[in-house]
Parts: sequence; structure tokens; C-alpha cells
Amino acid sequence: MKKILVVEDERPLAEAVAFSLEKEGYQVDIALDGERGWRMCQQGAYHLVLLDLMLPGMDGMEVCRRLRRESDVPVIMLTAKDADVDKILGLEMGADDYVTKPFNMRELVARVKAVLRRYQGEEKGKAASEGVIEAGDIALDRERHEVRVRGEVVEMPLMEFRLLELFLRHPGKALPREYLTTQVWEGDYFGQSKTLDVHVRRLREKVEEDPAHPRHIITVRGVGYRFEAGGESS
Repeated sequence: MKKILVVEDERPLAEAVAFSLEKEGYQVDIALDGERGWRMCQQGAYHLVLLDLMLPGMDGMEVCRRLRRESDVPVIMLTAKDADVDKILGLEMGADDYVTKPFNMRELVARVKAVLRRYQGEEKGKAASEGVIEAGDIALDRERHEVRVRGEVVEMPLMEFRLLELFLRHPGKALPREYLTTQVWEGDYFGQSKTLDVHVRRLREKVEEDPAHPRHIITVRGVGYRFEAGGESS
């Protein structure tokens, strides 16, 4: 049984979300503030965290930031704000998806299933791993879910890992934006175009020596992105 943690300070909403997920067969715990949510994340082995952005005390951004230092557990951010900057900040902190309040409960459940399906597919894929993929100073190990850049291990959440693997498997090819989103999110891409750009920006911060002037992940205007193992200038 998959375990999900709902971190939401509005008790009626938290209980409604838990009820809907439990009807789908998930085991659900609730935390009504950020500090409690963070402690439960440390103590419990969860398969996914639904995390409200606006929480008393420790807010959702800080909880997500701390989570990403220690875990690659999938995170869906819940936010009452409709501003693009809040969605982008959530993604930059390591969230895999976001849902803006008020939301349809069926849509939320669908997103939970989609994220868990992607994560489960990644775990199963490790069994059929082709070993380590190397390109220039970057090495990706599917079996260990580990990335090394210039010999140093770099922490990488699931969506970034999948995106980097796709780049490494197609060096020198201009990959269209639609192809990237379809392959990485497997048809469950709920976000807008900017979501891909946020993940690319986060990848650049981890694999490029100078993210402002990328030499590996190159923007192909009007098309998408191209990965250069040798490090051509953008």
C-alpha cells in the first residue's frame, strides 16, 4: 500500500483530500503545520508528499527544500496562489508538480496517480538498466539513481534525472519541447511550457560550470534543447 503524507493547515481540506485518496487505496497521514510535516517526513517512509505552500511556522518552500537535501520522494505542491512566480519557486525547490486551489478532487487524485506511476516506472526501469551513461564530464547511473558531474555526486530529483538521461541518450540532437515533455512526463504533463524551462534551468545549475553561459544544455530557439557532451558554447 502506497503511503502519502498530506501537509495542509486547513483541517477540513486535509481530511477531504485524505478521504479521497483512501478511497483509492492509499494510506494517508496528515500534518497540519510545516514543522510537524517535516518531522513526519523524517520518521515515515512515504511514497509521495502533498505539500501546501502557505503553512504556519515553517512554510511549504522550506519543507520542500529540506526534503530535497535528503530524499527524492515525489512532491506535489498545493497553493492558493495563482501567480506564476509561486509555481516556479515550488518547482525550483524540487516539487514534481503543483495544483492551484481551489482544485477538483478528481484532478488531484489523477495527478497523484500520474506522479506515482512515473516514479514506479523509474524504479522498475532500474532492473533493466543499461548501466552507466557517460557524456563528457557527466555520468548517470540508472541502477544507483546517481549522477556525477566532474567526479562529484550531484543530488537530482526524479524529473531532473529523467530529463538528463534523455539528453544523454540523444547527444547532439535538437530535441523539440513537445518531445521532451511527452517523454519525461509520459503523457501526464499537466504543467505549462515554463515547467520544462524550470527543470532545464535547475539541471544547468547542477551540470554546467557557468549556468548563465551553458555549454552542455543548449537552447535551440523555436525548437527546444540540444545536449552537447563536449560542451559547445550556447
